[in-house]
Amino acid sequence: MDTLSGLAVGFQTVLQPINLLFCFVGVFIGTLIGVLPGIGPIGAMSVLLPTTFGISPAAAVIMLGGIYYGAMYGGSTTSILVNIPGEAASVVTCLDGYQMARRGRAGPALGISALASFVGGTFSIIALMFLVLPLNQVALRFGPPEYFSLICMAMTFVTYVASKSMIKSIIMILVGMMLGTVGMDSFTATHRFTFGSASLSDGIGLIPVAMGLFGISEVLMNLRQTGARSILNAKLKNLLPNLDDWKRSIAPIIRGSFIGFFLGILPGGGAVLASFVSYSVEKKVSKHPETFGQGAIEGVAGPETANNAGAGGSFVPLLAMGIPTTPTMGLLLAALIIHGVTPGPLMFGQHPEIFWGVIASMYIGNVMLLILNLPLIGLWVKLLKVPYRILMPLILLFCLIGAYSVNNNPVDVITVIIFGIVGYVLRRYDYEGAPLILAFLLGPMLETALRRSLIISGGKFSIFVHSPISAVLLSVSALLFISAGFSAYGKAKTKLAENIDIET
Repeated sequence: MDTLSGLAVGFQTVLQPINLLFCFVGVFIGTLIGVLPGIGPIGAMSVLLPTTFGISPAAAVIMLGGIYYGAMYGGSTTSILVNIPGEAASVVTCLDGYQMARRGRAGPALGISALASFVGGTFSIIALMFLVLPLNQVALRFGPPEYFSLICMAMTFVTYVASKSMIKSIIMILVGMMLGTVGMDSFTATHRFTFGSASLSDGIGLIPVAMGLFGISEVLMNLRQTGARSILNAKLKNLLPNLDDWKRSIAPIIRGSFIGFFLGILPGGGAVLASFVSYSVEKKVSKHPETFGQGAIEGVAGPETANNAGAGGSFVPLLAMGIPTTPTMGLLLAALIIHGVTPGPLMFGQHPEIFWGVIASMYIGNVMLLILNLPLIGLWVKLLKVPYRILMPLILLFCLIGAYSVNNNPVDVITVIIFGIVGYVLRRYDYEGAPLILAFLLGPMLETALRRSLIISGGKFSIFVHSPISAVLLSVSALLFISAGFSAYGKAKTKLAENIDIET
């Protein structure tokens, strides 16, 4: 099946009334989640994943995917009007977006944000459509050694781009891998770390863990915040940018599209890294870098394009190779597996309606998002005024109901509460939950690939360097790890020298 005929199958799938409805529901909820600060797409997808059990796999993935890239759109609204990012990828938008709003240019800031997001999202879909098939053919050549090395590189990338401490990120990855080993060994059928509990024989469920780490912990974190949110009361007018705004924004939008998409493909990259890199690039190439942070429209256009392009790029390794590069893609992987679909090289032939349906739904979803974001900005502003004392108990209720509904098992409710408390403690001490979730998903895949490789080679580890692809991937992992180590050592040395100077 070629690209055009595949796309025709995809549109035939997504234009079915029920799939079209779930596409709209996904992007609407995604925008809502992006607008309301603190919840984030991971928490929303974790809470809503159990609701997809009664629908088709195509509808489930279309809705969950819509939540992810929809949150990229909605996150800019709070960044510009409240100076609080709706989700992590919109942190950079606060720098210039809020300053534009303070100068009475909230309308153009929101307008260029929505239009740049549309361009970035559309570019990523077109690139995804033409790049995923060649990668799919390459993935067919992958065996256990290559998959082991690829997963190693993915985890190394997560450590390399960690926003917090590298050591803390490594600890979270190790904890996630340990949690992934709980349950029955798929090779020997022996129980591991179950402590005699029948409830743990099938392992710890992803949904309760994710709900606890990102849903319950968010509620607990917000209980500590007593200050009220200050919403800018400026009138929203002239949403469409003027000619000068477009002249200044065209180049950042083009650069942001390429930066976002290709960084989105990288393990551990995604929309967050893409938005930061885009902002840095725009500041370096600008003739007036001093205007950044003071309300430069380029500081809104570039990052907003990049984070939406990055969201689309994240789908490439998931659909082509079955490897999630971000926690949100990990939840999509879990949704596919729950519905009996294994993403990767064989998905293209076995489930073309899902493979192409997801891509086609992103075209339609991006149009829906553009329609939702520009005319309904007034509605989103009113939603920002919903008190947390109303919002957070509802999130807590949805988390507990969602966890129980997966298996109708009270143990899952206990798991959610435990990981909610654990997530709260981790966040208090600057430990990130994202590496833990990603390692929790990739850990069993890593172990399976390792053990199969050793069975093939008769226990010889040299199999990982005999394959050229595996050797290259491991070399990249080693270089990244060494580079991150030198960087951490340099920062520690500089900090120590500064402390000595202060004492003397």
